[in-house]
Amino acid sequence: MEHQQKGRTERKPESKTRLTNPQIETYYNISYTVVSLLFLSPFVGYLLAALLNNHIHHHLGQRGVAILGPLCRLVGFVPMACHPPYASLPVVLLVTGFGNGIEDSAWNAWIGNMHQANELLGILHGAYGLGATISPLVATAMVTKGNLPWYTFFYLMIGLDGSALFLTTSAFWRATGKVHRAAYTGTNEGKRTTTRHVMREPITWLLAFFLLGYVGAEVSLGGWIVTFMLRVRHAEPFAAGLSATFFWLGLTIGRVVLGFITGRIGEKLAITGYLSLSIALQLLYWFVPNFVASAIFVAFLGFFLGPLFPAAIVAATKLLPQNYHVSAIGFAAAFGGGGAAIFPFAVGAIAQSKGVEVLQPIVVAILVFILLMWWFLPGGLRRGGLERARNNHEKLGHEIRVAVGRLRRKQEPALH
Repeated sequence: MEHQQKGRTERKPESKTRLTNPQIETYYNISYTVVSLLFLSPFVGYLLAALLNNHIHHHLGQRGVAILGPLCRLVGFVPMACHPPYASLPVVLLVTGFGNGIEDSAWNAWIGNMHQANELLGILHGAYGLGATISPLVATAMVTKGNLPWYTFFYLMIGLDGSALFLTTSAFWRATGKVHRAAYTGTNEGKRTTTRHVMREPITWLLAFFLLGYVGAEVSLGGWIVTFMLRVRHAEPFAAGLSATFFWLGLTIGRVVLGFITGRIGEKLAITGYLSLSIALQLLYWFVPNFVASAIFVAFLGFFLGPLFPAAIVAATKLLPQNYHVSAIGFAAAFGGGGAAIFPFAVGAIAQSKGVEVLQPIVVAILVFILLMWWFLPGGLRRGGLERARNNHEKLGHEIRVAVGRLRRKQEPALH
């Protein structure tokens, strides 16, 4: 659908106040827990986006998403630039979370259905990572070198989001609700595939929770690196900001470079390898008490975490019927995006009493958990396994049940 537009859109970087946490704490004289509400409130917006994504597509099409997404972000950015009383910030960022959620779900589902989806999604998410790389650097320079208050960064974000509104609206102007309905009701004998229907599919929920954990780990790391480097590794403010830039730069490069490798060796095996390396690097980041080493570890950590989100989207397109894609991928992407809110909030709330050092064991636990979830996807570790699993109607945990059955058969002769 609208394939000719694929070069004209990119995933808009999300406002997660990654760098400005320490400045916001100081400006409003608030605690870790209170500032962490800025991460939690967008989660409600993401949940609403997960539930309403299919409805918006059905009635307004991609054009509706292209308009609503940037407008919702402006609703959050304009008040942030005006630095109102802190109590209003979580409220306006809820609307921003909704805008990010509907765009996350829409563009991932759209590109996930294209040919060479791993590579294209790697570029799409690489654009997100590039924005996340540049923004901490710019914000750091504005605050530490330019002696500007933290909220001036949002003047820049307002201008960029206004540009995004113009570009995405013009790119998707013809992608109306009528076009969407004609394309997707035709693949399902004239029936509409609803969000409620795809929520009955276990694979939808597994991918949703996988993305929830992944995004939570990504944004917990990216959002609290500066604070961790300042208060645990005792880095200078500008150096601490650069360490966050290294993480997002690694993420950007990893998404683009590894996107061309993932599809060639198979999503299941590739992500198993990337996650295993990420866990090892996270442990090194935790236990090696040196700033320079920590900065190197987080850069490589970003590199191997980068392709996880795109690969999960591609896995969904290979395991689910085509008429499920917009609803299921949209729900999983938006629900998973809520991890950007809930896990950084949890880190901040626990850090209030235990110290920001709690970041490390929490991220390790998340990475181990999503690796175990990934193994429950059917299809095995061989290339083409996901497609075979769909054709054979394999259920979640198929390989695990087969392995357990083989083990039992081997043990039976010994028991007799």
